[in-house]
Amino acid sequence: QVQLVESGGGLVQPGGSLRLSCVVSGSIFSILTMGWYRQAPGKQRELVAHITSLRMTNYADSVKGRFTISRDNAKNTVYLQMNSLKPEDTAVYYCNEHPSIATMWGQGTQVTVSS
Repeated sequence: QVQLVESGGGLVQPGGSLRLSCVVSGSIFSILTMGWYRQAPGKQRELVAHITSLRMTNYADSVKGRFTISRDNAKNTVYLQMNSLKPEDTAVYYCNEHPSIATMWGQGTQVTVSS
């Protein structure tokens, strides 16, 4: 059974940075396309970024140039480096395969951008 554990969220001021981590167990991580998603209060969950097994990446327009997704196959971990954070980035952030698997959602990690 695949398990995902996200971490690294917190409270940060506008313009600040955070790095999120997601450890994946129970699957052959290196072949997976992984995504970071977020869900803000009252909004639908959206895809923020994804990275393929060949490390090709894609980003939502709202985070391009500010966020960077990466992976470490030796650690079964996918990262999301978030810079120049804005209040509108406030959300619970989740990792999952891309396309997402309904049964794979973890608890997520809360990111709050506020002064």
